[in-house]
Formats: sequence, C-alpha cells, structure tokens
Amino acid sequence: MSNQLTHPLLSALPGIRYGFFTRQGGVSTGIYESLNCGTGSKDDHAAVLENRARVTAALGIAPERLATPYQVHGIEAVHVTKVWGPGKGPKADAVVTDRPGIALGVGSADCGPTLFADAEAGIIGASHSGWRGALSGVLESTIAAMEKLGARRERIVAVLGPTISQPNYEVGPEFLEKFMEADSANEKYFLPSTRAGHSQFDLPGFVVARLTAAGVKAAWIGFCTYADEERFFSYRRGTHRGEPDYGRLISAISLAGR
Repeated sequence: MSNQLTHPLLSALPGIRYGFFTRQGGVSTGIYESLNCGTGSKDDHAAVLENRARVTAALGIAPERLATPYQVHGIEAVHVTKVWGPGKGPKADAVVTDRPGIALGVGSADCGPTLFADAEAGIIGASHSGWRGALSGVLESTIAAMEKLGARRERIVAVLGPTISQPNYEVGPEFLEKFMEADSANEKYFLPSTRAGHSQFDLPGFVVARLTAAGVKAAWIGFCTYADEERFFSYRRGTHRGEPDYGRLISAISLAGR
C-alpha cells in the first residue's frame, strides 16, 4: 500500500510532483507511528526530520528544499523564494511559489490540506484550511497569491487531501451560527446530529464549493482522517481518546526542473 496518495486532476499535469502522504512509512513510534511530519508535535525531533526527508525523497528533492509554514488557522499566503529551516516558517496557512525545486508543504490532522497548480504558468500552492480558515478565505488568498505570480484561476487545479468527513465532524450550535451569519446558504453543509442542538459539518464539501466558486477546477481526494486510523492521524480521534498529542500528516507539491 503506497503512502503517497494522488488524484487524477493533479496527476494529469506535466512538471508537477506531489503527494498527500499518509501516516505510514516513517520512523516515529507510539502515538506518532510512523510518518509524523509535525515539527510542532512532541515527537522526537530527529524522527520528524527523517520523516520529512522521506517525503522529499519521494518528490525527488533534498530535505532542505521543503517549505512548510507555521500554521495559525489564518488566511495569510506567503510567496516562497527561499526555504527556511524546519519549524521556522512564517505564521501563515498557505504558501505559493514559481521556483522549481522547492517543495511546498502543509501539515494536517483533520483540517483540509489543498494542493494547487497552474502547470502552464509553472506556479504552485499549498494551503491548510480548517473550518475557520476556509470560512475566512484562506483558499481565496492562495489563489490570489498565485495570480500575483502570473497564474490564471481558470487554469488552476486544486485538490483537497485527506480531511475529516461529515459523519465524524459533530459541531455545536455556535459553530452553525458563524456559518449562517456569513451566508444563509451554508446551511446545506450541515445535517442534524443525534445530540440535540448539534450538527454534522461537511468540511470537504464546503472547501470544494469555495474553490469552485472561486473559479478553479477542484475535487476532494475522498479519504476521511478520523475514520481511517491505519492511514491517517486525527486530532479529533486523539482528543476523544484523551491522548496527550497527535501526529501530523503532510501534503506537498513541487515543480520539476524547468
């Protein structure tokens, strides 16, 4: 079983190397088993660096060429021209570049990792969107940052990676209120829960709809992080079990040499 998931929309593009990596194929142990790429986790730092090196090797680049931001559930998108050290990235939830040989990566463990590419322009992006970032506009910020570099949104392809799905994402009434205040049409992304006053939120559906409304071709890879423990880390699953921490998946994309 490969630990590098792909999707036909991105795989059809020339000059793009990418992967939505699972938790398999690394060296971490315990609750972080095994491909934990989160520099912000409490895992052994050397193990995390080795795991990240395995990811970059799969993309055909050196470990020091992987740029991941310090994610804060915001909407900032950073143009990467020079790669920083692991865990030393700017506070942002999206990264874009037009530089071949740089891999852009985002971490996740239920939130939505989206990889973007305009292959014709040679511009790529990666964003991390939980409900807050998706509602606030991180996806649109990523597209706008790519456009500043010369991308055209009608050519951009965006694929949402492994994300918590609606059957496993119960939310309270205050959560629904935020979405309804933003747009009453958002009600369609919520279904009644078995608990009174609670709902089940469709994060993948919401993300893909935002991407499509922004004018890019978009799809969800179709895997739920909460439901598939063998392949994915899940913040919510770990919280439900009372675990002290959780591993982070990584999704990464790069431009082949041009």
